[in-house]
Amino acid sequence: MSSPAPSAHATIAERIIGNITQASQPTVSPDGKHVAFVVTRVDFQQNKYFSTVWVAATDGSTAPRAVTAGDHDAHPAWSPDSTLLAFTSRRSPTKGDATLHVLPFGVPGETRTVATMKDGVGDVAFSPDGRWIGFTSRTRHARYEAKGADEGDTSWQAPRKIDRFFTRLNGEGWVYDRPSHVYVVPVDGTAPPRNLTPGEFQHDGVGWLADSSGIVTGAARHDTWDLDFAGDLYIVGLDASIRSVTGHKGMYHDGRCSPDGRSIAFVGVDDSEVYPQNARVGIVAVDGGDHRWLTSALDRTFEGSFGTQPPVWVDDRTVLSIAEDRGETHIYRVTTDGAAPQRLTSGPITVKALDAAGGVVAYTAGAVDEVADVFVLAGDSPRRLTSFAATYRASAAPLGWERFVVPCADGSAEIDGWIMRPADFDAARTYPVLLNVHGGPHTQYSETMFDEAQMQSAAGFVVLMCNPRGGSGREQSWGQAIMGPKHPVVPGSGWGALDTDDVMTFLDTALARYPFCDAQRVGMLGGSYGGYMATVLATRYSHRFRGICSERAVNNLLTEEYTSDISTLFRIEHGPRHIDDPDAYARLSPIHDVRDIATPMLIIHSEEDLRCPISQAEELFVALRLLGKEVAFYRFPGENHELSRSGSPVHRRMRAEIILDWFTEKLAD
Repeated sequence: MSSPAPSAHATIAERIIGNITQASQPTVSPDGKHVAFVVTRVDFQQNKYFSTVWVAATDGSTAPRAVTAGDHDAHPAWSPDSTLLAFTSRRSPTKGDATLHVLPFGVPGETRTVATMKDGVGDVAFSPDGRWIGFTSRTRHARYEAKGADEGDTSWQAPRKIDRFFTRLNGEGWVYDRPSHVYVVPVDGTAPPRNLTPGEFQHDGVGWLADSSGIVTGAARHDTWDLDFAGDLYIVGLDASIRSVTGHKGMYHDGRCSPDGRSIAFVGVDDSEVYPQNARVGIVAVDGGDHRWLTSALDRTFEGSFGTQPPVWVDDRTVLSIAEDRGETHIYRVTTDGAAPQRLTSGPITVKALDAAGGVVAYTAGAVDEVADVFVLAGDSPRRLTSFAATYRASAAPLGWERFVVPCADGSAEIDGWIMRPADFDAARTYPVLLNVHGGPHTQYSETMFDEAQMQSAAGFVVLMCNPRGGSGREQSWGQAIMGPKHPVVPGSGWGALDTDDVMTFLDTALARYPFCDAQRVGMLGGSYGGYMATVLATRYSHRFRGICSERAVNNLLTEEYTSDISTLFRIEHGPRHIDDPDAYARLSPIHDVRDIATPMLIIHSEEDLRCPISQAEELFVALRLLGKEVAFYRFPGENHELSRSGSPVHRRMRAEIILDWFTEKLAD
């Protein structure tokens, strides 16, 4: 019996998602002649993602080519003499093991395996003297070796004794009994990997000291780390000595040592109990002491929505980093004298990662109608080394959008927004409208290929998106505008206040400005904090929407603060602790106004979501069902909070089909 043909919306999802092949993780060889990077593609037939390591000549003289042929190759790193390329893979005969390999480049030799680890390999970096490779990997407790563990039988495992918060992490599961540690292994693989940071504490990042005597890494190793949330920079010696460089007050991470070995550049904030803040690039002496911020003249965050870029030293006085700016993300030159950072890239793009060596700066970047390619800074215009965007354009036909700004209702500033017209647009017609709200809230919609918008427009909807107050990419006061009214440091309006005003002002302006938008056929959707906003808008503005999709949402902030993988952390945004002032959390929770919802609701949630546990969706569904409201609830097995971004390809297609089918019905003429 043959399987049924896919629906029109499933076909759209396969075209938009299934053709994505793009570049990431650029790393420049020390001689500046080559850039290695990772190419990831989606495979619907096998329902998997595949990645390989490629290399391109930075002068464009030779075509980019794959240098590995594994299924999950990543994290390329060059040796100091540019003749070896390390990378991670999964080439062990034991299922689930991660492997670290060294590939000769331009010299004779064969690829060799230098490490096999039970629980992943990341943050790969050669020591400056070329003798060692540092990396991070999770170190498992003995309970994971119990009888039956390989088959998923936990009935033989010892119980977990919990005495701290943050024991689990969305997408990772239990982490407190499998902490991420810093390891080193000889480049020739003649000795097994050595754990430099055994014990309970998590570590992130590998930045070698200039003399190869140790590694700079980020960690929270003080006794109260799970109560004050501080994270520091540490230097871990090859002799396993550990000393802190910063002082347990802020959140400092992604440290990298200067070429002269005297300083460490890093990213962070000074107050670990206030969120959000615009992260800055700082510098501190290798011996410790007071640090200085280098980017204070630019009130933008250097922690991007696509991850934080560690500072890249160009010389002893200059580093490169990435900052968001009103929907764009660019490379900035930062100098140790604290002068205003200088932007090096331009245009409506999102730079996702960069590296520099040998006088060459390479980076990956995308645009609204372009998946990420590899570029090299070359004079006034960048040199594009790969053509994944062109290939994607030919196969998926992504659309562009129009950026416009809308004054805030209170006249205090302006809101950045975008409109994407539907495929085969006819200005004489009117179209149904889908209003999207991003997650976070301290993130931003940006000038990058967003499959959600592409699928919605391909299905015949006008797509609207904006960056309301509370988001990133703006001055710090913009992001902090919706902090809790009772916050002891930076009181704001609270969630669901100024942000809601901005979203509705943006919607009203767009409907009035663009006559092809049918104001009688408007739907709204959002995930995570955007899902919170979806439920809030349903309680207050049901009459404005034909249907609302609330996905992986926070619907009850009080229970969220008890059950999330980051439970207890929300006080740094909302103010009081939930056990001290539960009413402050209840007042912000749309579940308490559920009787006011009159519009049809679509609820989508993943069963393994630890960031916003599925109980958040269950509370909303139970309430709506008991009240006789129109509601559809879809639960995705085996997926977590990242379903829409990195869930299985088949589940991503199913999810898109559900959303597009549902809104097509609800917003029909």
